[in-house]
Amino acid sequence: MKELQYPFDSEYIIKKKKSIKRTLLADGTARLKKKVAVFGGSTTNAIVDYLELFLLDQGIEPEFYQSEYAQYWQDAMFPGEELIQFAPDIVFIHTTSRNITHYPTTANTPEEVDQLLEAEYTRFEQMWQTISETYHCPIIQNNFELPFYRLMGNKDCSDYRGRSNFVSRLNAKFYAYAEKTEGFYIHDINFISASYGLKKWSDPSYWNMYKYAMCFEAIPEFSFNLSHIIKSVFGKNKKALALDLDNTLWGGVVGDDGVDGIQIGQETGVAQSYYEFQSYVKSLKSLGIILTVCSKNDHENAIAGLEHPEGALRPDDFIIIKANWENKDRNIIETANELNILPDAIVFADDNPAEREIVRQQVKGCAVPEMDGVENYIATMDRNGYFEVTNFSADDLKRNEMYKANAQRAAQQASFGDYNEYLRSLDMVAVIDDFIPVYLQRITQLSNKSNQFNVTTKRYTPTEMEEVAGSDAYIRLYGKLIDKFGDNGVVSVVIGHKNGEILDMDLWIMSCRVLKRDMEFAMLDRLVERCREQGMTTIRGYYYPTAKNKMVKDLYGRFGFEKISEDEEGNAVWQMSVDGYEQRCHVIDVKDNSYIAES
Repeated sequence: MKELQYPFDSEYIIKKKKSIKRTLLADGTARLKKKVAVFGGSTTNAIVDYLELFLLDQGIEPEFYQSEYAQYWQDAMFPGEELIQFAPDIVFIHTTSRNITHYPTTANTPEEVDQLLEAEYTRFEQMWQTISETYHCPIIQNNFELPFYRLMGNKDCSDYRGRSNFVSRLNAKFYAYAEKTEGFYIHDINFISASYGLKKWSDPSYWNMYKYAMCFEAIPEFSFNLSHIIKSVFGKNKKALALDLDNTLWGGVVGDDGVDGIQIGQETGVAQSYYEFQSYVKSLKSLGIILTVCSKNDHENAIAGLEHPEGALRPDDFIIIKANWENKDRNIIETANELNILPDAIVFADDNPAEREIVRQQVKGCAVPEMDGVENYIATMDRNGYFEVTNFSADDLKRNEMYKANAQRAAQQASFGDYNEYLRSLDMVAVIDDFIPVYLQRITQLSNKSNQFNVTTKRYTPTEMEEVAGSDAYIRLYGKLIDKFGDNGVVSVVIGHKNGEILDMDLWIMSCRVLKRDMEFAMLDRLVERCREQGMTTIRGYYYPTAKNKMVKDLYGRFGFEKISEDEEGNAVWQMSVDGYEQRCHVIDVKDNSYIAES
């Protein structure tokens, strides 16, 4: 919804929150249902109200539990029956600098301040560990905004007795914990409060009258920023950026002004703003974001503009360049098809409001930010949190290389008349084996990102995946695919739990970037092999339909399973005996984990 994209009007959202919610719930979007527990050190009602709007807009339908005012510690350490029964999917701890219990005084020695700091931190760490052990779910913890006054003036930040210094040191200890702890995330209210304006943010009247830790007008921005972490944890990040060119990546129209006439570089303030935006876009590649072009332009002019010597971007920074005179909504849909992603995984950046509105109306789920003034482009992209980082794996670093290699594979495929001969020409090698620690983060990430090739749409937190990886009650397989064009990384995960001689499948997922490569059959071959080794006679598969996973509706049928039941909603159960099963994949050389060690 346009009204919930940055920059938004907080007063409008506050005034219209009920009608916005009704509109969102009536739009027919299929959303993930998630339970969010909010443990508050201050009043949280409005935070929850606006967080719900932003999550609904991002494809998540939340159900909330809220602790009573300032009962965050008690709820975390001594949960009641209501909270236990609620069984949250994620816990958010809303504390602020007003919840720090013991600040230093000017009479304290350095050793005493260190003791205060350690005691304050230990109280939080004990709480985080208890929550993790109780609910086995991700935790989001606010860091601390700076105090709204400085007793020691400028020295408050550097003197060991200063409150500002104490808050900064405590934040650093929180960051160190987050760095080493899977499934623990910092909500950076230190940045948000500074960006908003600490004087307005910390208006004491809102605390004194309502026990809100920030001014009421700042709450939508607070909730918006928090929603970025939650949607990222649950796999709702965007994957690709489709960029217009003229007046978006450079000033002017390259077809009219010529390459020498466009504004990019260091010569003027406007040219520098475009250069900074190009540099920001290029840096997104380091997060694994796929860059594409969607421009109404002659292809030759587009390439010439991207080769401007003062620009930061080059043609080979883009996986796909759609520079033509087709409608942009059509180009975006074609781009999604070529990348094997859904259109709702794309962000479309264009300075032209008419083009933006067409795409907004015609490409459901595609994010279309308001690109108003080149000096605001970076802030608009950044603050919308489209590419929020919660988990970051080695595969993310290589994603652009992987998609470029896919384009090379597509080009080679066109030269073959026989598809199986094409597959053999790729010289594919797959490592398919039990989970190993080095890939556990990517395996968890894939379980939360895969939507189209996901038969049950089950999601796993890092803690849950670690439990599965360490249990004898499961047969687990990950699949890593390599070919002559490059390493695709971990692209498939299979998890089944043992039920006597039956293996009940909990998860079968695969990245869409390796579709039609017979990887699913290679995974099945190895799964049957493991079942035989462990005395399993039958594999039972389940399909639960969603708006996005129709491509795997008949996956088990293609595998040779028999459908044994299906209800009116399309939930189906399939079954296959491993006795008599014959190998299905003949174009991939399958290895075990020893291959990783050797290479």
